[in-house]
Amino acid sequence: MAARTAPRSRQPAPPSLLMSILVSRVFLYAIMITVGIMWAVPILWMIVTSLKPPEEIFAYPVNWLPRVPTLDYYAGVFQRFPMLLWFRNSLIVATITTVLTLIVDTLAAYPLARLQFRGRTVILLVILSTFLLPREILLVPLFLGLSKLGISDTYFSLAVPAAANAFGVFLLTQFFGTLPIELEDAATIDGCTRLGFLWRIVVPLSRPALASVAIFTFVGSWNEFFWPLIVTNSDKTRTVPVGLSALVASAGMSTSFGITMAAAGVATLPAVIFFLILQRYFVKGIATTGLK
Repeated sequence: MAARTAPRSRQPAPPSLLMSILVSRVFLYAIMITVGIMWAVPILWMIVTSLKPPEEIFAYPVNWLPRVPTLDYYAGVFQRFPMLLWFRNSLIVATITTVLTLIVDTLAAYPLARLQFRGRTVILLVILSTFLLPREILLVPLFLGLSKLGISDTYFSLAVPAAANAFGVFLLTQFFGTLPIELEDAATIDGCTRLGFLWRIVVPLSRPALASVAIFTFVGSWNEFFWPLIVTNSDKTRTVPVGLSALVASAGMSTSFGITMAAAGVATLPAVIFFLILQRYFVKGIATTGLK
């Protein structure tokens, strides 16, 4: 009988390699912590300022923690301004925009990723070239067209112009291209149509990418300021960012900082909650998109 060869024992990594790995990790974590602090400090300052009475807001030297915390600014935001109405408008517009974007981008990305036809690359390049166009050049024709149709101050005028974007089409195209072709062959043999394959197989498998597009779309729609400022005329359709600008303009100088910080803190909550709900899908979608 042939003698069995003894398994090779793993050689320990040289100390120089271990030290370089340790240094690189420490350097990476230091950068991450620094960036995290840079992002967290303004948010913490906003929250702390919204809890300070007027005399502490303008006090010098600056105190990070309020000596006498107060919630008067938060109460004033809801008592003096139609914040709940602005919230409802923003939530409706952001939800409609997100749903329409997911539908349009999915239907546009699927043929670009899974079908072979002449001009496919050209179409994708044309879609991506819209990144180079400044959004401001579309505001005038959009506003004139909606005004002539008599729907300039409606949810439709706020949501539909943003219901498709090149980023979503590109992200979904890259993700759909990573799905195994064998799945489509098996579905075709079972008699599944292309639309059925898209709905029953592609969409469930693409939840991470769809969640990424949904987060970017929802947050972008929630934070949109310039277009709602142009197309809305009353609180009936006014969204939170536009309402905050009116709030700052109408608040007195002695309370404008506290009111503004309180309103801004309240306005950020829905976007943060939406991100936290889809966070695990978002990270997975960004990490796996485009990888074969």
